[in-house]
Amino acid sequence: MKKLILLINSLTLSACSMVGIRQSEEPDYRLLLDEAPFQVRVYPPLLVAETCVTGDYQIAGNQAFRRLAGFIFGDNAKQASIAMTTPVFRQTDDDQSEQIAMTVPVFQQSQDTCWRMSFVMPREYQADTLPLPLDQAIEIHTLPARKVATLRYSGSLNLDNIESHSQQLSSWIRTHGFKIISAPRSAAYDPPWTIPALRRNEIHIDIE
Repeated sequence: MKKLILLINSLTLSACSMVGIRQSEEPDYRLLLDEAPFQVRVYPPLLVAETCVTGDYQIAGNQAFRRLAGFIFGDNAKQASIAMTTPVFRQTDDDQSEQIAMTVPVFQQSQDTCWRMSFVMPREYQADTLPLPLDQAIEIHTLPARKVATLRYSGSLNLDNIESHSQQLSSWIRTHGFKIISAPRSAAYDPPWTIPALRRNEIHIDIE
């Protein structure tokens, strides 16, 4: 019966996502600047579950998503179901190591690139109350509070769109005199089957 309820909930959320109705919890943030589609936000510390998969962007993304989805759907020490939240963050470990200002973000799709995907955990959990994943490829840790410049866009979530919008956001950041202190992250608010025109995608870059 429990599995049937989870399946029904999953199908309901999938149907809502296809038509642009989002029901997943989003992390709180404080809005500092709004020049839509650009914003500057301050996020509090966020508890995340992360995994890194090496390979092609699409294949690695599918594998990482299935792995993390398994964790929140019960593949954990308590066999507990954890609510899905948004956004889902994604970046390469190569980019993650670049902690200097970048004029043009570089994205490379190569077989030895490790794509890191993060699910934000519901705010009801703390590090000591979150069920531990059974899959050792999943890491649990807390992201520090950060000031983030964001750019919102719709359409397909692919490397071309990520790179193009990362360049736009980097240019906007420089124009406003902010200092870039991280590589760009892709933030997805909808599952892959959502109609592209109704998708909410964002690029996030940490700034001082």
